[in-house]
Amino acid sequence: MTARHSKTARKDHRVSLFTRSRQLPITTGGEAEADGGGATGEDVTEEVVEEAGAAETTQAAETSEAGDSPRPGWFGWRRRYPRTARGVSVGTSVLAGLLLLVVLLSPARLDRMNLQAFLRLPVEAIVLAAVLLVLPPKVRRIAAVFFGAFIGLLTLLKLMDMGFRQTMARPFDLVFDWIMLGNATDWLRESFGRTGEVLAIAGVIILFIAVLVLCTLAVVRLTNVMSRHRPRAVLTTLVLGTVWVTCFNLGVQFGGVAIATKGYTGFLANRIQNVRNGLGDAEVFEKQSAVDAFAATPPDQLLTGLHGKDVLFTFIESYGRVAIDDPAMAPEMDATLKKGDATLKAAGFASRSGWLQSPVTGAGSWMAHSTFLSGLWVKNQQRYLNLTSSDRATLTSYFQKTGDWRTVGIVPGVRKSWPEGKYFGLDHIYDSTHLGYKGPYFSWTPVPDQFSLEAFQKLEHGKENRDPIMAEIILASSHNPWSPIAHTIDWNDLGDGSVFEQIKKEGTNPTEVWKSQERVRTEYRKAIQYSVDSLTQWMQRYGDENTVLVFLGDHQPVPTVTEGSTSRDVPITIVAKDPKVLDRVDDWNWTDGLKPADNAPEWGMDKFRDRFMTAFAK
Repeated sequence: MTARHSKTARKDHRVSLFTRSRQLPITTGGEAEADGGGATGEDVTEEVVEEAGAAETTQAAETSEAGDSPRPGWFGWRRRYPRTARGVSVGTSVLAGLLLLVVLLSPARLDRMNLQAFLRLPVEAIVLAAVLLVLPPKVRRIAAVFFGAFIGLLTLLKLMDMGFRQTMARPFDLVFDWIMLGNATDWLRESFGRTGEVLAIAGVIILFIAVLVLCTLAVVRLTNVMSRHRPRAVLTTLVLGTVWVTCFNLGVQFGGVAIATKGYTGFLANRIQNVRNGLGDAEVFEKQSAVDAFAATPPDQLLTGLHGKDVLFTFIESYGRVAIDDPAMAPEMDATLKKGDATLKAAGFASRSGWLQSPVTGAGSWMAHSTFLSGLWVKNQQRYLNLTSSDRATLTSYFQKTGDWRTVGIVPGVRKSWPEGKYFGLDHIYDSTHLGYKGPYFSWTPVPDQFSLEAFQKLEHGKENRDPIMAEIILASSHNPWSPIAHTIDWNDLGDGSVFEQIKKEGTNPTEVWKSQERVRTEYRKAIQYSVDSLTQWMQRYGDENTVLVFLGDHQPVPTVTEGSTSRDVPITIVAKDPKVLDRVDDWNWTDGLKPADNAPEWGMDKFRDRFMTAFAK
């Protein structure tokens, strides 16, 4: 017998063994039925040859065992329990199909996650099935892996969107937001400790790997099922395609949600457009940065209406409109603002308040600060980096440019090198390690607001025979996660901050607070009250006729607190004892007092710089 005849005989023998073991009739025309399906001759020939080898190997191994007991293992188990094995096989296929439906139909935001969202027909699944069915076997297997991995990656992007919408009320930006992931890990470590950070990162990595692997395996599994049951798969795909087209054209809905969805198609188109916009954003921002109405103004003509005054620009972290307007918070906040008004009036101060619209929500305070100070709309990290590496003048640097003010920064949230401080025109910066604080952190917050303000008084404002001060002060006690929070104490008892050890012990636990949305909202409101109380008490205690305070929120809090509100408004207030200061802003039509009226003027935060400099340049 020649080698060729021997090879042919062995191949025929394997096919014969496989046919007998599966009891499958093979026709002379190259067509076969397997598991009740109707695969084509091309599919069966290839699959029969491959599986025959496995059957022959299994049979040989089993006959080598003593007695008639089948070999342990998957194949042996399937032979012993064929019905159970069949049930497991069918169940696995069903789970694979459900997984793909879930990832294809899941909305990219948690607030839209409901039953109606999953009672839809995704066009992507129908198109994918049609493509896989027309491909030849070898290409089909490769394509199944590729499509599975691609669906997994899109699912991960959806998960990123969910996370960003829950913190920043917007989807993940594929161009600009990668650097934000580092900020997120810093927040985890500073809020929940190193262990909490490691566990969270490990959980995210495991989740991402699991999503990629499971989506890929699910597509491969369903592709194999379709190839074994090709006639049924083709018919089902045609029927579902017809149903989708009919529902789409007729606009059929269930519970207000369209049955025929092209979710991933629209999702992808949206993301591609966002990437295009992002790639061209640097050029747009550069052109905007070049326009500055005060760039050519001589230093001795800048901010003349404030000469001799101490001017304090103070940001209250996460102080958003929700703290004032939300019915669940309004009564307590009203009481705090009225108390602050009374405190300031008793000391001879008056105030005006309005609204600004922040470029960010939930996080990204530095982008709001730079928008306010630069007069440019800094909506992403790339714009921030471009701004701080440019020669664009800021409100604070214009004060420095006059030579009439010592410019300082009180930035307790900064705990490492901050080279951007020089860009903002600050002669001296006091970060968390230079305020003299020896007390505990309050979750993310390194220094309580009351202590930060007292440190400013001791280090700068309280000095004798000094020049006027322009200070940028960032109050951090109202930073997420708002647990535990400090409360105001007698200013004479602050000392080096050690007194806050006991206050922290008496406070709440963030892991417990964040189990309840209502508790989160309550602690948020208390944190804002603490910040406002600290500021108004400081003004009453240390302010005088030459003190001008401008304080504002940097952005709205996370959606957990805002409960889906799309508003980006933050309150802003000017406080002064000298009536001439407030006379200069009369035409702004702001509301008297610390609480802006509902219909008070609302400006973009990027408009404040030029309006302020115009008002005080007369």
